[in-house]
Amino acid sequence: MPGPKIQITFDARDPDALAQFWAQALGYEVQPPPEGFDSWEKWLEANNLQHMTGHASAIVDPDGARPRIYFQRVPESKSAKNRVHLDVNVVGRRDVSTEERRAALEREADRLVRLGASRTGLYEEPGEMWMVMADPEGNEFCLQ
Repeated sequence: MPGPKIQITFDARDPDALAQFWAQALGYEVQPPPEGFDSWEKWLEANNLQHMTGHASAIVDPDGARPRIYFQRVPESKSAKNRVHLDVNVVGRRDVSTEERRAALEREADRLVRLGASRTGLYEEPGEMWMVMADPEGNEFCLQ
């Protein structure tokens, strides 16, 4: 029997902007509004929830295989290192050379920096290499 599905939730100052970043970073799409509504604002209005406009956003995997990612507005800014973070698998295989792995990490890091991320550091151990980055609100994640 399959286990429960999960959702990953991020606290955010700007849920819409963070959702846009992660959708582009991961090949997700911003979750469309429920059937019968052309926008989330119209859905919120129809459900007397106008006060919730801008309080949340979500992205979904177009193939439906990966978890939904939800972004919720919170009043406080990030103040410490994440206790949980995403590892984004860039290379996909372990049998690539160090040079190929480094080049793949650099290409993806350059793309994500153009989207608003920042680099924190490149780390190597025997047989391993990863790059720590931060999304536009400072949440750390790793490229592997």
